[in-house]
Amino acid sequence: MTATPPTSPSKIDSSCRLPLFALFGGAAVWLVLSSLFGLAASMTFHKPSMFADCAMFSYGRAYPAWSHLLVYGFAIPSGLGVGLWLLARLGRVELAKPFLIAVGAKLWHLGVLVGLVAISAGQTSGYEWFELPRYAAVILFLAFVLMAIWAFVTYSRRPEKSLYPSQWFVLASLFWFPWILSTAVLLLQFFPVRGVVQVAVAWWFAGNLLNVWLTLSGLAVTFYLLPKLTERPLQSHYLALFVFWTVLIFGSWTGIPMHSPLPAWMSTLSSAATVMMIVPALAIVTIVIKTCCGANKPCGGGPLCYSKFGAWCLVLATFVAAIAACPAVARVTDFTWFTHGHTTLRLYGFFAMTMFGAIYYILPRISGVAICPRRIKGHFWLAMLGALLLALPMIGAGIKQGLKLADANVPFLDTAKAAMMGFRMGTLGELLIAIGSLIFLANILLSIVTYYRAMAKTAYADAIAIQLTGVKP
Repeated sequence: MTATPPTSPSKIDSSCRLPLFALFGGAAVWLVLSSLFGLAASMTFHKPSMFADCAMFSYGRAYPAWSHLLVYGFAIPSGLGVGLWLLARLGRVELAKPFLIAVGAKLWHLGVLVGLVAISAGQTSGYEWFELPRYAAVILFLAFVLMAIWAFVTYSRRPEKSLYPSQWFVLASLFWFPWILSTAVLLLQFFPVRGVVQVAVAWWFAGNLLNVWLTLSGLAVTFYLLPKLTERPLQSHYLALFVFWTVLIFGSWTGIPMHSPLPAWMSTLSSAATVMMIVPALAIVTIVIKTCCGANKPCGGGPLCYSKFGAWCLVLATFVAAIAACPAVARVTDFTWFTHGHTTLRLYGFFAMTMFGAIYYILPRISGVAICPRRIKGHFWLAMLGALLLALPMIGAGIKQGLKLADANVPFLDTAKAAMMGFRMGTLGELLIAIGSLIFLANILLSIVTYYRAMAKTAYADAIAIQLTGVKP
């Protein structure tokens, strides 16, 4: 039996074009809407009466809509699209059934829309990072499974049998998300468990989603782009394998806060696992430094800058979470805005920035349309400053708020006011992120429209040539 010859990169990119257009285009739209809901939620702390007559933009609905659109609307479709391209490119094989994957992408966006409408109408599940109702969750599950099946088929058809580290992370993420989503849907919505076990399942799902799935998808991109853009080999495959297994082993136990209403051993075990996440973080630091050391290519605000900034934000977010998991620190940071600041650092600083760099690297290859470097660079600075202004002041405000909460002589109103400066800076960061999201959406739409316009011109010219000469060019 003869081995299947490797497919040319141009054919691989052509096979990925339709599903990636659907995934990236929808993700960019949801990211813009997420930023708008984030601004609305933030403004309620500056002027509580601003949306008093509009329930959809009240904090109780705007914040769940923000988190829903950011994670399910932007993060998962963009991570899935980049993962599909990596599997095809690294396996040197065309993407299997791109039309069906595109159908799955459209179904996914439909599920996000259904979830958004339900959340805006007040029909939330009440679990943070899992606010969508069960009928929307079922749509998302079916859509993801449809796309994941053909991703595994693409992997099985690869002529390149040796595996690159990015493929390990992509394959694990394709398995991990359906597992945690189906578990959460069954135990929280279809056959709900009783009492505090519901809280344990909800925190377990959130921890695996934010600390495992996002990390797997983001590192798959980081370990591909860093050596590709620096033109140096990854340093090293063994360290990447070490990161892979430690993230899976330790990350799956995280998510439960120290002062949760659960048995002490559960929160203690989760806190210990959070601290142990420092181990893969140190390995990531080693990989990034050794891979980029000696590289002569400057960032210039391009995909390399996005990837490096994202990697360092992941390391910073991991250390911040590990410090906050210590009991003495948790007494201060729990029940404050510290957790929100840390989460946004992981979501915006690490994952979103990493996906931006990957999409700016992939999109010109599948569309044949170059993106203006100035727009990419402008988006980088807006997104970087926005992520830092949104995350770091909220972390500082949370610490200040926690110290005042611990002092019984400080009135509660003064405690609430202590976080206002952090909120003002966070609102500015949210505004910068929203502007950058609009640039990101414009970059993607211009690439897609330019590609289809060129295709239409070519088809029109061919039709005219056939009418004039009777011969197909």
